[in-house]
Amino acid sequence: MTQSDSIKVRRIAMRNPLDVPIEAISRRFGERSKEVERFLKFAFVGALGAVIDAGTLFALQATLLPPVDPNKSLKVVIASTIAFVAAVCSNFIWNRYWTYPDSRSRPIRRQLTQFAFISFVGWFGRTIWISASYIWLGALLSDLLLPEIQLLRPGYVPSESAEAKIGSMAAWFVGVIIVLLWNFFANRYWTYNDVD
Repeated sequence: MTQSDSIKVRRIAMRNPLDVPIEAISRRFGERSKEVERFLKFAFVGALGAVIDAGTLFALQATLLPPVDPNKSLKVVIASTIAFVAAVCSNFIWNRYWTYPDSRSRPIRRQLTQFAFISFVGWFGRTIWISASYIWLGALLSDLLLPEIQLLRPGYVPSESAEAKIGSMAAWFVGVIIVLLWNFFANRYWTYNDVD
């Protein structure tokens, strides 16, 4: 036996304090416990990615790429793209080594490409949803919430800008949930389909 024969490939699996509660919750689902565990880990990684995305965007706009003229639109696009890529890279690393540590039959570049493609499709769909729905959602929610808001601020009349903000946040929230499900199932059955 040569030295190269005796060297085994070491698989990196990350452990963290969340493993204990996640495993405890997932055990309650019997035969589906492994998939529930993966989904909970995937959801946590997605939440972490959202924080990285928002934090990177905020930091870039506060320092290197402030959204002011000249080239305001270009700076917003560059900053949001960098933030999106940072979140996708973080999510890929966490998912490869924590959510799916047993997925190694494909090269890392191929998995990263598949993961990035799925993330981009989710981001694109979410962006279309938000663009198409924020106005009518804002109008609907402003009408529904106006009595409660006026309890706190008597005489409040929602502006078009306030309706747009409420609508965009509501559309974002719905979009995040849909994209979470899309990303999980698409990655589970395409990027990480080599796990049991």
